[in-house]
This record gives sequence, structure tokens and C-alpha cells, in this order.
Amino acid sequence: MSWKPVRPLSSRSVLPALAVLLVLGAGAAAHANRPVPFGDRVDAPGIADASPVSAQSLATGSLELKVGPGLEAYDQTTDEHLWSYRREGATALHMAMAGENAVVVWDDGMITSVRPSDHSVRWHRAVPGLAEWLRAAGEPGADARADSERRDTEVERAAAALQTVTEPEPWVAVVTPTLAMGFRDRDGDLRFNSRPQTGCLYDPLRTVHTDNAVLVPRSCTGTGTGTGTGGAGHPLPGLVTGFRLDAPNWHLDTGPGVLLHRLDGRRAAVDDGPVVGTRVFDTVQGALEPVCGTPEVPFAAVKPEGTCSKP
Repeated sequence: MSWKPVRPLSSRSVLPALAVLLVLGAGAAAHANRPVPFGDRVDAPGIADASPVSAQSLATGSLELKVGPGLEAYDQTTDEHLWSYRREGATALHMAMAGENAVVVWDDGMITSVRPSDHSVRWHRAVPGLAEWLRAAGEPGADARADSERRDTEVERAAAALQTVTEPEPWVAVVTPTLAMGFRDRDGDLRFNSRPQTGCLYDPLRTVHTDNAVLVPRSCTGTGTGTGTGGAGHPLPGLVTGFRLDAPNWHLDTGPGVLLHRLDGRRAAVDDGPVVGTRVFDTVQGALEPVCGTPEVPFAAVKPEGTCSKP
């Protein structure tokens, strides 16, 4: 076997290699300096610099979580600031727990799931139309409101828009007047999206949830035979839609001004005014509980909790 000495590289052969190194170096620098997706930023302990947007505070494990302007974590025992999670150019308005994870609503219409135990960002989802509804864009008198009034409106609406549910596993519903969306919390997967009937709007401010469902009322406009009215020229009645993760939705006909109140993990009161009165809906069975004194009590598919509902 013959041995050949290594030939020194000529200037002509070195230049291409240097060019490749320069390109790789430039690429690495660009990668290191590229914008963080969604503006995510986690600050070290003590760099809170937080002016709370609201008085909201939630305890989870050994942490106390606060909103404003991002998500701030404090030690419940010592009140020591542990970490801050922020998004550049966005302000956190409201948070709710979905199982062990904190879900945050931002003023730019983004929804984020964060694991508090290690402050890791799990997923982001943008909800069409949410930012506009939060800031009451285009609504009468919105431009004349003071900054504090505008922020109060955003916080109130963010709390109404975000509904977290625990069964059959943690999931998140986001409701705006024109859209309802449901996300599975473990991976952020979109499980449903629904728009109200033409001429109608969902009402997030009247929306409630139980352990397994989100109940969303709708209201409809129109007075003639056009869009948003029934065949006889009357406005469409109210309607409550129950959204669930693992079963078909159900619908309950109501008056247009129906009010909902959570009673417990599976029941909600449906207040339909002085004529119809208040009924109780079981969101597990997807049916109304019978009313005391009515013939259907002995034959009801849904047995009342303890005693039958009062008329």
C-alpha cells in the first residue's frame, strides 16, 4: 500500500470552505436572534414588574397565580415572586384552571395553556373575532370610554368568554357572539367550532358551565319576515345550546332573555321569566328535571336531585 503525503490546501480550495463556514455562522446567528413565537418570555425570579390588570388570584399547589400584565407566580407561604410569563405586545386579562393547567386570555385574542409547576407554555390558539369583542370594537360609545372603563370591559368579557370544563377530561371553551370553539387541554386540539344561526348571536355574558358542559344562550334580532325571524314573521325564540366534548350537543328552547345559573357540577338553573319560571337542567342526562306536581314526575327519564324541582 503506497502512502501519499497530504497536500497543502491552495487558496482556491480554502475559499469555498470559508464561505460555507460563514454561511453556517450567519444561519446560526439568525436562528439565535429570531423572534420568539407568539412573543413568549419567561423572566427569572424577582423581575415581576407587575401592575395587576385585575384583582384575580388563583391558588394551585404551592403557588399563587396572579394576572397582570402577564401570568405571575408567587410562593403561597413566603409571597416570594417565582416567575413571570409574558407575551410581547399583549396583556393577560383573565385565567382559569383546566385540570392542573392555567389557561390565559390575552387582549390580542390569543388563548394560552401554561403548566404552572414548571412554567412551560403548552399551546397557543387564536380565536377569530375575540380581540374585537373584548375591546367592544365598533360598539356605540366604545370610543368615548375612559381607559379604566375599557380595561374593565375587557376583563369582564375575557372572564365570560373563557369556560373551563373537567369532564370527561379537562377542556376549554371560548365563546364570542359569533363563534364558539372547544379545545382539548392536553394537546390544544380543536374539538368543535360552532356559529349561531344567521340573524342570531351567542351571549358570552350569560354563558355558564358545569363539570361536563358549557351552556350558551343565543339572542336573535329582526322583526319582519327577513333573517332572524320565524316563518310567521316573529323573532326567533331564545335557545340554549349545551356543548360537550364527548357527546352530541343538546338544545333547549327558551325565551330570548333567559338567565342561567350553575347549581352544581351537573345541574344548571334556567330562569325563563315570570311566566315559564325557573327550571333545572341536568347536563349529564341532557334533559330537564321534572317539576313538582306535574304528571310526568313518576315517568321522568331524569330523576330529581333529592326532591323534584319546585314550580
